[in-house]
Amino acid sequence: MMRGILRSGSSNIWLHIAVVVVIGLIASYAILSATPGAPKPRSKEGLLDLTHTSIRMNPLKLQGEWAFYWHELLSPGDIRSRMAGGEPTGRERYINIPGSWLGYPLDGQALKGEGYATFRLVIRLSEQDSQERLALRLPTIFHAYKLWVNGELLTEVGVVDQEKEGMTPSLATRLVFFQPEGDTVELVMQVANFHHKRGGITKNIELGGSNVLTVRTHLRIAADMFITASLLVIGVYHLLLFMLRRKDRAPLYFGLFTVMFGIRSLLNGELMLTQWLPHFPWELQFKLEYLILCLGGWMITMYFECIFPDYVSRWFRYGSRIVTGALCLVVVVTPALVYSRMLVLIGVVVVIHMVYLMAGLAHAAVRRMEGALIFLLVSVVALATVINDFLYYNEWSPIENTSPFGLLIFTVAQMLLLSSRFTRAATNEERIARELQEANLKLTGMNANLEQIVLERTHALSAAHEDLRLSYERLLHSEEGRKKLLAYITHDLRMPLSSMLGYVEAVMDRVKPESNEQYLQYIRDNTIRINRMIGELSFLSHLETGQVEYRMVPVQVTPFLRGFYEQYELVVRDAGLDFDLDIGDTADLGAGLPVARIDSQRLEQALFNLVSNAMKFTPGGGLVRLALAMDEVNDTRCVVISVQDSGMGIPPEQLEQIFDRNYRVDRPGLDMGVEGSGLGLAICREIVQAHGGSVRAESDGKTGSIFQVILPLIQEAGE
Repeated sequence: MMRGILRSGSSNIWLHIAVVVVIGLIASYAILSATPGAPKPRSKEGLLDLTHTSIRMNPLKLQGEWAFYWHELLSPGDIRSRMAGGEPTGRERYINIPGSWLGYPLDGQALKGEGYATFRLVIRLSEQDSQERLALRLPTIFHAYKLWVNGELLTEVGVVDQEKEGMTPSLATRLVFFQPEGDTVELVMQVANFHHKRGGITKNIELGGSNVLTVRTHLRIAADMFITASLLVIGVYHLLLFMLRRKDRAPLYFGLFTVMFGIRSLLNGELMLTQWLPHFPWELQFKLEYLILCLGGWMITMYFECIFPDYVSRWFRYGSRIVTGALCLVVVVTPALVYSRMLVLIGVVVVIHMVYLMAGLAHAAVRRMEGALIFLLVSVVALATVINDFLYYNEWSPIENTSPFGLLIFTVAQMLLLSSRFTRAATNEERIARELQEANLKLTGMNANLEQIVLERTHALSAAHEDLRLSYERLLHSEEGRKKLLAYITHDLRMPLSSMLGYVEAVMDRVKPESNEQYLQYIRDNTIRINRMIGELSFLSHLETGQVEYRMVPVQVTPFLRGFYEQYELVVRDAGLDFDLDIGDTADLGAGLPVARIDSQRLEQALFNLVSNAMKFTPGGGLVRLALAMDEVNDTRCVVISVQDSGMGIPPEQLEQIFDRNYRVDRPGLDMGVEGSGLGLAICREIVQAHGGSVRAESDGKTGSIFQVILPLIQEAGE
């Protein structure tokens, strides 16, 4: 039932999740791109006035006009010497940062991406900021640079030179710290590029307090590491899934796609790869990034075809292979200066792939194919972030490096889709295997029909034989009980019946007419005795053959024994005997009274037989004592109920036989007119044993007897 609910509601759940993700992405974009109420300070003609702006807690992006010296590599000393020499300022130009010098108008011509230049910015700080330790966060700058702050060389990435042969390109982010010497900060940066289509400071440089910028940098690194690790782990996991089940190629393409973009995330943002491997070749780094971009569209197409077969046309599949192969070949055999000019073309190819797939996904979603709707929605998110990154790298968008985040959302959604698909496939395989097994069993049954019939008949006969055996055993059990009862009646009733017959004949023959009333009294007493004996014989027979049902419940033994004493106290005292109760220390246990699992009615009957037996063999004025104690028997806590009398006792050699049926104490001079059937102690033993306990007797043959009923406890005092 739960599986059906999940299946029927999965589309709505995924739709809600996707809507939340899209709304969150749009909101994030709006927050990042929104313009604050107060305009941010911008530099003008190489001067940034921050005298009325605090940057200690609110770092500022250094945007605006910087002094621009084309084809000049000037140090701060060179610039000061030029200014001190009174050279004309007409050679000093200004360029908007961030932005490439590609296309910058100079002497009526637009500059190319290759070349070198010097940038200069003078910053006037507020009085508070001039006393603080500040930091500069430097992004990747194309493609080698040196930075001076107040005449001090703080950092250098790559090797800056006026010739391509002497220049070494490199990409790395930097966080540099400095202490202002006054209220003015001079930034001088030499930048050279001969290996890429764009050159210059194309990304924002941030200035702020050292602590704030350090925290922000660490957060960016942590976010990049999280996204990278997530993509790589998910990718490797699906590659391992493919190794275990190679018939399904969807995990292969998805794993390769995720691993590739996990590697690409190391080459963007905070450039984790160059932070770990500072000497990693720049050309290989760029080729890897562009190759991953080229392969991304084709890889996701192959994955889509595995998930939704027959939705990718043959011409698009072949065209994708040809275009992707051609782009990859150009990236491999040409330098970055050539293939970096193809970034827009690569972006267009990737977008075409995604738009084509989204059209197929929309068609699949209309047909209510499982997973198509969520695939479509997360593809929209991924497409938006990828397009934004292409726009950013072409200096048309202010938001940087959003594709890893979008791809992570896309990857997690696809991971869930593949997991569901993999689970469904495994379930189908199990079902098919089960059906094949059932069919094989049926076929085997058809081929060996006769053998199966014989086997079925044999099983039926075995079952019937077992039922017959059980019925026979029950019949034997009942017959045994019947025979025992008959034997008991035959043996035990012969003597009282013979006695009654003699009295009847004496009355009929008028042997002693004056004694007829006494004879009739004897006949009445024997009749009552026989009636009682028949009841006891029947009950004992049922006990011995297991035909008596017990209702065992937990009972506190102390209140039970006290109730038994109060019930039979008058009976014992009317017989001319004292009746005492000794419950020992158990009266002080409170809620921890000993508890045993007993049938109160049956156990009361067993105890009454013991008390009745004590009354028979105890002369008038004697004592019957009922006692309760705790003991341990065979490592089991037990309760011991004792019935003690002050009668003549039992010879020690007869203690083992007194619980046998019809056994009576045999001792010389015993003539007290004691009547009884000899069944009471036998009944008592059967009842106590049914409770899992035991009964025993102690006597020295002179000073009375002690009968003990020992029952196991299920709870004892203090538990």
